[in-house]
Amino acid sequence: MSGSLPFYQKHHRHYDRAYRSKEVQSAVSQYHQSSSYAARSSSSRGLKASAYSGLEESSLSPLPKRAKPTFLAVDKENQIIGYVVPLFRGSQEFASGLSDTEEARLKESAGYLSRRDLFSSELKQEKVQQTSRRVAMRETAERIALSKTIHESEEFHKKMNEDNLLHAPEFVIKPRSHTVWEKQSVRLHCTVSGWPEPRVVWYKNNVTIDPLAHPGKYKIESSYNVHSLEVNRCDFDDTAQYRVSAMNTKGELSAFASIVVKRFKGEVDEYLPSPRHHGFCSEYGITFETHIVDTFNVSFGREGETLSLGCTVIIHPPLQRYQPEVQWYRDDVLLTPSKWMHMHWSGDRATLTLTHLNKEDEGLYTLRVATKSGYETYSAYVFVRDAEVEVEGAPGAPLDVFCQDANKDYVIVTWKQPAVDGESPILGYFVDRCEVGTNHWSQCNDTPVKFARFPVTGLVEGRSYMFRVRAVNKSGISRPSRASEPVAAMDPADRARMRGHPSAPWTGQIIVTEEEPAEGVVPGKPCDLAVTEATKNYVVLSWKPPGQRGHEGIMYYVEKCVLGTDSWQRVNTEIPVKSPRFALFDLAEGKSYSFRVRCCNSAGVGEPSDPTEATTVGDKLDIPSPPGRMVPTRNTDTSVVVSWESSKDAKELVGYYIESSLVGSKVWEPCNNKPVKGTRFVCHGLNTGDSYTFRVRALNAAGLSECSQESEPIEVKAAIASPAPPYGITVLESVRDSMVLGWKQPTFIGGADITGYFVDYREVIDGVPGKWHEANIKAVSERAYRVEDLKENMLYQFQVRAANMAGVGIPSMPSDTFKCEEWTIAVPGPPHDLQVSEVRKDSLVLLWKPPVYQGRDPVNGFYIDIKEAEAEEEAWRSVNEKATDKKYMKIKGLKEGVSYVFRVRAQNKAGVGKASDATESVLAVTRPGTHEIVVDVDDDGVISMIFECSEMTKDSQFVWSKNYEEITDSSRLTMETKGGKSRAIFNSPSEDDLGIYSCIVTHTEGASASYTLNEDELKKLLQISHDHKFPIIPLKSELAVELLEKGRVRFWLQAEKMSTNGKVDYVFNDNIISQGEKYKMNFDRNTGIIEMFMESLTVADEGTYTFQLQDGKATNQSSLVLIGEVFKDLQKQSEFQRKEWFRKQGPHFVEYLSYEVTTDCIVQLKCKVGNIKKETMALWYKDGREIKVDEKLSFTEGVLTLEISQISKKDSGVYEVVLKDDRGKDTSKLNLTGEGFKDLMNKVFSVIANSSTALKIQSTDEGIRIYTFVNYYNDELLVTWQYKDAAIIFTDRIKSGVVGEQLWLQINEPTEKDKGKYAIEFFDGKGGLKRTIELSGHAFDDAYAEFQRLKAAAIAERNRARVAGGLPDVVTIQEGKSLNLTCNISGDPVPEVTWLKNEREMVSDDHYVLKFEQGKFASFTITTVSTADSGKYSILVKNKYGTESGDFTLYIHIPLQVTPTSLLAVLSRLHV
Repeated sequence: MSGSLPFYQKHHRHYDRAYRSKEVQSAVSQYHQSSSYAARSSSSRGLKASAYSGLEESSLSPLPKRAKPTFLAVDKENQIIGYVVPLFRGSQEFASGLSDTEEARLKESAGYLSRRDLFSSELKQEKVQQTSRRVAMRETAERIALSKTIHESEEFHKKMNEDNLLHAPEFVIKPRSHTVWEKQSVRLHCTVSGWPEPRVVWYKNNVTIDPLAHPGKYKIESSYNVHSLEVNRCDFDDTAQYRVSAMNTKGELSAFASIVVKRFKGEVDEYLPSPRHHGFCSEYGITFETHIVDTFNVSFGREGETLSLGCTVIIHPPLQRYQPEVQWYRDDVLLTPSKWMHMHWSGDRATLTLTHLNKEDEGLYTLRVATKSGYETYSAYVFVRDAEVEVEGAPGAPLDVFCQDANKDYVIVTWKQPAVDGESPILGYFVDRCEVGTNHWSQCNDTPVKFARFPVTGLVEGRSYMFRVRAVNKSGISRPSRASEPVAAMDPADRARMRGHPSAPWTGQIIVTEEEPAEGVVPGKPCDLAVTEATKNYVVLSWKPPGQRGHEGIMYYVEKCVLGTDSWQRVNTEIPVKSPRFALFDLAEGKSYSFRVRCCNSAGVGEPSDPTEATTVGDKLDIPSPPGRMVPTRNTDTSVVVSWESSKDAKELVGYYIESSLVGSKVWEPCNNKPVKGTRFVCHGLNTGDSYTFRVRALNAAGLSECSQESEPIEVKAAIASPAPPYGITVLESVRDSMVLGWKQPTFIGGADITGYFVDYREVIDGVPGKWHEANIKAVSERAYRVEDLKENMLYQFQVRAANMAGVGIPSMPSDTFKCEEWTIAVPGPPHDLQVSEVRKDSLVLLWKPPVYQGRDPVNGFYIDIKEAEAEEEAWRSVNEKATDKKYMKIKGLKEGVSYVFRVRAQNKAGVGKASDATESVLAVTRPGTHEIVVDVDDDGVISMIFECSEMTKDSQFVWSKNYEEITDSSRLTMETKGGKSRAIFNSPSEDDLGIYSCIVTHTEGASASYTLNEDELKKLLQISHDHKFPIIPLKSELAVELLEKGRVRFWLQAEKMSTNGKVDYVFNDNIISQGEKYKMNFDRNTGIIEMFMESLTVADEGTYTFQLQDGKATNQSSLVLIGEVFKDLQKQSEFQRKEWFRKQGPHFVEYLSYEVTTDCIVQLKCKVGNIKKETMALWYKDGREIKVDEKLSFTEGVLTLEISQISKKDSGVYEVVLKDDRGKDTSKLNLTGEGFKDLMNKVFSVIANSSTALKIQSTDEGIRIYTFVNYYNDELLVTWQYKDAAIIFTDRIKSGVVGEQLWLQINEPTEKDKGKYAIEFFDGKGGLKRTIELSGHAFDDAYAEFQRLKAAAIAERNRARVAGGLPDVVTIQEGKSLNLTCNISGDPVPEVTWLKNEREMVSDDHYVLKFEQGKFASFTITTVSTADSGKYSILVKNKYGTESGDFTLYIHIPLQVTPTSLLAVLSRLHV
């Protein structure tokens, strides 16, 4: 075996010593160093024990004789089963990391006591001695190691599986009730055990106590499993029942105690009610009245759904902070909160929520509300249907899976069979198990078991498991049942010991001894061996452990022997049994066996037990016999009570399943999905008026019995009972010897109509009532009766009893005491018998009867009062300001969901009388399924009113009234009723039938409605009736004509609807025409379209066309007149369409020739062609002459285009396009002459105008220019310049012109008068286009300034000095020659002239002659040129407007002189 502990032990806190305190660790560690029992060296024993950490297990062998103690108890398989704890060895919690509860447990342990007694002196001595540095370092190291061990242990605790140790909370000491004086303090104590540590909550009257909400009032403490609640300075409100609730994962437990706060005499609060003599709380004289209202009804749910049950609880008188005890029960078993059910109490409403329905949740749920004065309960049944099966025909899921007889490696799982077995009988059940802490379910049995009980073996001791069951039949496997509660595989004695001593929740057995363990002892024989259960699948044995077994664990071997042989065969050879229970499988059915058991431990195997008696393998528990005779009894409109005789000689009966079947259906449905144990059951959820039969089956663990005999069919309807007592007895009139009484109908009439009432009276003398006397022997049908033969001025009390066919009900409560005396008041008495009908969310109808006592004058009107039900008496208000003379009124304007009460007052001439008694509270709401009266007119024109009711019972009747008085005269109306629908038929509707018609359905919850027939409605109905008597086939469209392709003519109309029997006659000029060569007819009855086709129209076809329709007795006709111009136009269009069709057979124009002007003012002539092919030719012509186009025409897009750029008058003419091929030709012409050309040009002008830019201003040296640009300018374009919206008259100063695409207006020498708005208007034959600009303000000033600047610059440019010409760039002259150059000079004023030579000014002399004549001509003369005159010469002219210069270069040529010497030199150079 591995050296580590199993996870289910390693994860348990009690296997760890890490929670000791530091002081104890130090003391124990020192003790271990010196003690002979220290466990330092454990290798020889194969076991190591640590004082702080958990135990580590290694390979173990049976302990040798006199072996040193290991502080462990182990069995033969080396499984640790407990500790061996010497008395001197103890432990204390680690102070900083554990709860007070664990400290308390350790302090109570034997180790703590022994340490306190044996080592007190040593510890005291240790405190006195000075600890050496070495010891201190060792202790520090130990503490660090301890902290690490604690951390690791806590990590294990987070993952541990404690389910094998879990047990519900238990109160070791319960809180005690106290009686204290006012202003004293009181403390309630209790001690709670449980694992895990329970959470404790205190309640006061079922309301959680929150100390933070009442600072200083309550103090809650918890220490060492002792919990307390302290109430400081008690006052009257602290008198209550207090509850302490302890809860952990295994459940919740509560304990109760009361605190009674007494006062000294005379110190009673004024608001407390006065003491009463019965039904009161003795401490204060308070009687609590509890009412459970707004209850839940019988509920139906389905597995997996969520269902909430709730009731409103009213407790009177309401005391501050007093809360009742609210408890929920299912089948008389108290329910506690769990993950399956949540409970909530809001202070006035109790709610139980079933979070995930299973069939285990089915049953009778009871709410119990307890106060000091008693308790009230309310109960209703909850039915849970099976969820939808995953496999068609599979059975329902089993239920109530429970684990019993759990032991170390064995547990018996039981369950209940489902009511639904699917489409075939159940073959058996599979049991699944799941270890707590995992989600893995494994199947326990390979073959289905039929017995509803199965032993599961092979469990691991100490681990916890959950189980579930699945049913299987031929169709498949059911859904799994709800999982069982977790159960731990452990010895029942250990479980009982742990629950008895919850302060030490150890996994193994704790053995406290003062000496070393005894030597190994061979165990004795088991005793009381018996067969506890035997089926054909398995046999279960049980026995008691032997008395002699030593101090170590024992195991068992089971042996079997077939009857008639002496051969014993060991059954569990491989796996010894640890539990005193064992299930044997694989036994031969029908054979008999005997069994015996042996014990074994490390010392050896003991003697066998006494064998059992011979047991034959087979089912010992028989399936129950069928239940006896079944009797159904009526209960309510939706339920039936069934009873039956129990199964005879049934053993271990679990319960019964009841099934119902609708008569004639042969389909059986379960009435309950959870077995019931009694022999009486109420089957709910049945349909009112249907008949059912019932049968029942019994079940036990062996299976379900055969069905009982079917019951007699029974119709579902409410059982008839005597009615409840009437109430609200009042006096309507009183005279000297008689009184008229009125009363209200009983709230419950017993399921049958009330046949009458009986009135009793008695005298009241000096407050003492006498004997009752009958006032009437024969029942009275009205709710008013005159009691005669009374004595004047005597006091009387009255009581009333109602009767129906079931008998006379109990009498009402005695009325108030009335005095018999003559009424002499002038005003009338109160109206009576107020009834409410036609209740809707915003309206209702109130009916009443007039007062019996009229007063001095007859009653002439009534007033109706209304108020909300919860409002004060002062809230009454009148509905009508003017008295109504009717005895009914429809009250409107109600608020949905609000309850109201009503009363009526009568008036006469003397005034308004006493108000009637108020009605019962009426909730303004429209009930589901409410219908209104519907007016119908049938095919024969018969007018009727129909009212339908879905709440009908067998005894329900429709009662029709006119003006709220029952209709008894059948001369005007005939009533017909069938099922839940009633029809009132008008025999001969006329103005005599005007009025309000109403219908009430008896034996329902107020099903009623009304319909008002006024003059307008009557006229409308009579018209509809006439239309139905003489029906007309409605037409969606009248007869019309349209032209189709090829010029065909179609006449058609469409009718709304016609049957297959409908027919049509086609008439032309009063003659019926029929199908033939000329006329083609078609009638589509599905769409109602009627058609007639003609290929063409001739002169003979002029006339009137008529379609005559007939469908049964319904008829109609429609005509179309085609004569005169109408016919001629149609004929002409037909011919045109015909020609068009033939034209389109060859190449043709889809769109004829037209033009389009682009934004660039290019005119495009285009046409769209169709039905062309490769050989098709397209020719363009203008004025009959063919136009040669440069590029080949393309027909890919089907569009032919001819572009004309810069169009002008010469482009005017008639354009033509001809398409032709072998199929024919088509021609399209476009006339662009005269008006046609004018329109085209206007289009061009429009494009030009739209392309124009906004007007802009430009300054010149002459003035101001306004201009715009266009994309293209045409000489034919008409443009008008305007100034201040008037056309400008052009002069020399104001001119206009065109430069390229610029249109301008020039204003020379502008002045202030030229300011204003300027515009240019383009004319395009229509509205034209105008663009404007404002030349004023800054615009004018800026333009004018720029004009002045440019003008000055121009003047300067014209008058500045200039050298006009005459000087060459280069001058070459022979030396000795004379040079003369002249140039023109201009400028105003006359410029100054200066000559320069090589940038130096020259002066005139004899050699250089410089002249400037007439202000225009400047001359330069060199009389005799020499080489010294070579150089650059310049003339500079200058005036006030500027300076200009002219330059030339002078070269001097020296002639060559030829000499013999020079000639020879030249020749020699040439030779070289």
